[in-house]
Amino acid sequence: MLDNNIKMQSKEQLEEDVLLADPTVLDAKLIVYNDDFNTFDWVIESFVKICRHTATQAEQLSYIIHFKGKATVKSGSRSILRPYRDALVDRGLSAVIEE
Repeated sequence: MLDNNIKMQSKEQLEEDVLLADPTVLDAKLIVYNDDFNTFDWVIESFVKICRHTATQAEQLSYIIHFKGKATVKSGSRSILRPYRDALVDRGLSAVIEE
């Protein structure tokens, strides 16, 4: 029984190590930059609708962007983030994907 648990832990650890080592899993960040055009309400609504953030999370990100100039709003592979970026840009936000 003990050997079986050790094998299971080793297998789970190996799977976790593979996921962490895979550059396509979390190799990019979706970054939104501050601007002087979009209102807080519009940015919050955009994060909730497009990124599926909670209203609280979206509000916090909006303040970070306002005071710091930018914030990472999502992480993942470039192919996963591209539709999010495109949708945010279509709504007038300044969004880019960075490695």
